[in-house]
Amino acid sequence: MSLTPDDVSRIAHLARLELQPAESDALLGQLNGFFRIVEQMGAVDTAGVEPLYTPLSAVQQVQLRLRDDAVTETNQRELNQRSAPAVEDGLFLVPKVIE
Repeated sequence: MSLTPDDVSRIAHLARLELQPAESDALLGQLNGFFRIVEQMGAVDTAGVEPLYTPLSAVQQVQLRLRDDAVTETNQRELNQRSAPAVEDGLFLVPKVIE
């Protein structure tokens, strides 16, 4: 995948960035370089390779220290919703923003 100057202009517009022509050219080169790296990584055969849960597990045995999944805080919903302008059935009510 290779981006064009029009693609960079559109991305800049969507990101609300104002780029000078030199900046746009530099960004085009950087983005295309990034996509070349992604394509190279996608071409690597990873069949049979287990995913790593931490990069350290590639070089040494790592013991995960997992804690019990237990509730440690009390329910403070009503206290947290006191300052809300509108609440119904324990939910925050917000103005409609999408037509």
